Amino acid sequence: MLKLPAHGRYDHSNINQRPDYDWPGGKRLAFYIALNIEHFAFGTGIGMDPTNRGGPQTTRNYAWRDYGNRIGNWRLFEILDELALPATVLLNSSVCTHYPDIVAKIKQRGDDVCGHGRTNAELLRTYWEHDEARVIAECTEVIEKSIGVRPTGWMGPGALESNVTPDLLKEAGYTHLLDWPFDDQPVWMRTRSGPLLSVPYPLELNDAGTLALRDHTGREFADMVVDQFEELLERSDAKPLVFALSLHGFIVGQPFRLRPLRQAIKHCAQHQRKDRVWFTRAGEIAKYCFSLKPGLIPGS
Repeated sequence: MLKLPAHGRYDHSNINQRPDYDWPGGKRLAFYIALNIEHFAFGTGIGMDPTNRGGPQTTRNYAWRDYGNRIGNWRLFEILDELALPATVLLNSSVCTHYPDIVAKIKQRGDDVCGHGRTNAELLRTYWEHDEARVIAECTEVIEKSIGVRPTGWMGPGALESNVTPDLLKEAGYTHLLDWPFDDQPVWMRTRSGPLLSVPYPLELNDAGTLALRDHTGREFADMVVDQFEELLERSDAKPLVFALSLHGFIVGQPFRLRPLRQAIKHCAQHQRKDRVWFTRAGEIAKYCFSLKPGLIPGS
């Protein structure tokens, strides 16, 4: 029989055959917003450019992405503060060196911080294993020193891994990972050094892919946010689910996109069934899953 390359990280499990459980307080839908806060190399390295797809880095592209750290991220913080919403920050460790005001804001809000590599100008899958391990260690150390809390969650630059990234993360002391968009529930993954929890993170409900790469409008993206929320909330009556929204200040922080996004997030935060929603962070989802008895989370 033909056999294709496989990962062996988890087994197949369809949502209808899993046991039921609740989120804290009997809630049914865990809701978290991920803010991608990043720093880029000037004139080199990788990075999206919707006006020059596949081309080399340019001054204009660097400036566009720098808009997020000067303007866009602050607008997103304002929305979160206004609605008293928590967040998970996916943080390039180089942000800690270049933007002390952003670090101060993260600490003031008490946001959950996940390691997001050193910079989104590089991908981990391009490194030899021992070099990738050094990058993970450097990112971890810098964030812990700057934020004051050691990150235990990880989402790699571009959510793109090497074949051994989960193994290296487990060996570096990480407990959960956001790189694999294969489920609406947390799932235990296998590594060579023990289990690592996958927390749902969106490929689709992500402004990078939707707005910068697939050319949807800001209003279309806002409609996607509402539709995703409503559908997951309805389906969470049967099984506990996770709603995750991924945002980048340099993309959705542009004023014409920010306006419909604000309304979409307000719709979710002020929903008539918000008593069924756990407004939380990726790290809190992981911690709660660690407390559940074996057999409830797939792979446990």
